[in-house]
Amino acid sequence: MKIVSTSIILFLSLLGAANSFVASPCGNLRRGFTTPTQLADASSFVENAKTVASSIHSLQGQTIVVKYGGNAMTSPELAQLFCEDVATLQKMGLRVVVVHGGGPMINAMLEKVGVESTWEGGMRVSTKEVVDVAAMVLCGTVNKDIAGGIVRSGGRALGLCGRDDGLLQCEKLWGGDDGSIDLGNVGQVKVVNTDLVNDLLDAGITPVIAPIGMGCKGADDEAIVYNINADVAAGRIAGELKAARVLFLTDIAGVLDKEKNLMERLTCDDIAGLIKDETITGGMIPKGEWFFLRVVWLFSWIYYFDPVD
Repeated sequence: MKIVSTSIILFLSLLGAANSFVASPCGNLRRGFTTPTQLADASSFVENAKTVASSIHSLQGQTIVVKYGGNAMTSPELAQLFCEDVATLQKMGLRVVVVHGGGPMINAMLEKVGVESTWEGGMRVSTKEVVDVAAMVLCGTVNKDIAGGIVRSGGRALGLCGRDDGLLQCEKLWGGDDGSIDLGNVGQVKVVNTDLVNDLLDAGITPVIAPIGMGCKGADDEAIVYNINADVAAGRIAGELKAARVLFLTDIAGVLDKEKNLMERLTCDDIAGLIKDETITGGMIPKGEWFFLRVVWLFSWIYYFDPVD
């Protein structure tokens, strides 16, 4: 029996059934071998439901961090299904944190207001003008649409950005191997206000976090507004929360080799080499670097998948 609805994208990813990369604490990345469609074709609905229920039950009371971006964000249908998934996971007892991007929306607004932006090493060079636009888009329409969608789906959610109650406190991030490239007001998260996040989770509320931060409290740049890469922000938040699962929901298939074939296994050394030889480029660089660093926080599982694969 084929399941045509994609509303189980989060359920299947939690099972490792999505087309994903999975990282274990020992340092290897491996690819999940079963796609949602294959699972749906190969099993009955009842069998799938039993498997999903068993997996979700094992995660009751645990924290799940979802980085939300890609096609699921730009497609109204997938956006609605995502919000329904979050609401359902809440009702099943999971503590869900959403960290979202919004690159296409930022690009559209930058073009509309006539502000140019460039990229270095997969990071948007963020002048004050660029950050002003990014903050307006991410903390405004995008953030509230996601939080509102979860509420309309029967869940509880509160939209936040990293400046709220010192949620994401940053230092200026410099680009390049030698740290000589000025990326403008791009922030590297140094402090996460986990008390705020856990208080909301304890109250049954999903924090929906826009990756716009502030300088560290008491520092000279405390008043600076920082643009933070959403993948890196999600990873850091998950690490500080000691999350049981981290899901990267995007429209990128994964790490491809020079022949554009999906790489099924990676080590930390592989990632460093692939960045150096420019196999990993552009927006995949922050993702690869974060996977490299994730061993510091010793996650149980990390999933990276395309919900429309």
